[in-house]
Amino acid sequence: MRILQLVHAPRLSGAEILVKGVAIHHQRAGHEVCITSLLPQQDDFVHIRAELQAAGVTCLFPEVHYGRLGKLLHLYRVVRQFRPDFIVAHATLAALYVRLLPVHTPIVWVMHSGVNDFENGALKRAERLLSRRARAIIGVSQKNLDDYLREIGRHPSMVVIPNGVDASLFAQEDEVAAPALEVPAKQIVQIGRYIEGKSQLDTIRAFERVLRSEPDAHLLLCGVVEDIDYHAAVVSLVRQFGLENKVTVAGPRSDVAALLRCSRVFAMPSRFEAQSIGFLEALASGIPVVASRIPSFGFANAFAGVSLVDTTDADAYGRALLNALHTPRANRQLAGYTLHDTADSYMSIARKFVQPLRVSA
Repeated sequence: MRILQLVHAPRLSGAEILVKGVAIHHQRAGHEVCITSLLPQQDDFVHIRAELQAAGVTCLFPEVHYGRLGKLLHLYRVVRQFRPDFIVAHATLAALYVRLLPVHTPIVWVMHSGVNDFENGALKRAERLLSRRARAIIGVSQKNLDDYLREIGRHPSMVVIPNGVDASLFAQEDEVAAPALEVPAKQIVQIGRYIEGKSQLDTIRAFERVLRSEPDAHLLLCGVVEDIDYHAAVVSLVRQFGLENKVTVAGPRSDVAALLRCSRVFAMPSRFEAQSIGFLEALASGIPVVASRIPSFGFANAFAGVSLVDTTDADAYGRALLNALHTPRANRQLAGYTLHDTADSYMSIARKFVQPLRVSA
């Protein structure tokens, strides 16, 4: 089967990490896979593209920022060149654009957003017009489908397929196979884009309380700077508390598995998530986790070493981080949340709509 995966932008973010893993999994299973996008590749995606190409996955990203018509023409050229049997569109704008193309290839849309995109009236109207151009609507959480039902209405094929991670990449390994990074002994790490919804400011406030009992603790914040003003606010709060020597505000990291392996606590105070890849990676690594008490994290409440708290309460959040620093790592079984599970579920959807060996027009 020839499978085209479409993302909004090739960048170091959760949906794109999932797409990379699924694409490589399907390519190794004997399918031909291509990844394309609406926007050009960002600098932090270079190493991911190298992984994709080494696995035989084709990458056809635009070289420049196109306008609306240019995006459509780019997608049409990719479809004509790659001739997919099946198209998987990730995120709202990508799904809208690809369904405007005059092609008969089966298209499915994967909803990754942690917020209700259809609060935007223009997006709601466009989706109502294009809804049936998708053969299936996939939500990474039930909330995605609930939002769709409420705002758009019922679709003939709707299914929840949770995101998955390659747990073997994050499991504990010996020092020869996975040499330790040089990190502080009591490091707390938060990984995520610098946007208000990721709540790095809450983590800094809680960490200031942690230092009162654990003066040797260190906080590492890393991620893509998406909101420049919010990133500046993060840096400003660190300076306000005088924590420049205790808090590192860094950019994106490609060595997430090693970072999780060598840190002591993973923090995720997100105000909203659909179904976070970063959260799953932390669970797979065994690191103690302190996260916000939001519905999409609820499934992990029974796992050892996971604490879900009100992260807007600096005192409660700080106590949870402090306790986690003294909590041992755990061996967690992520049945239903592995990359193999997710890739197989996508393939089941593809086989439902694609005739074997059929080539699209």
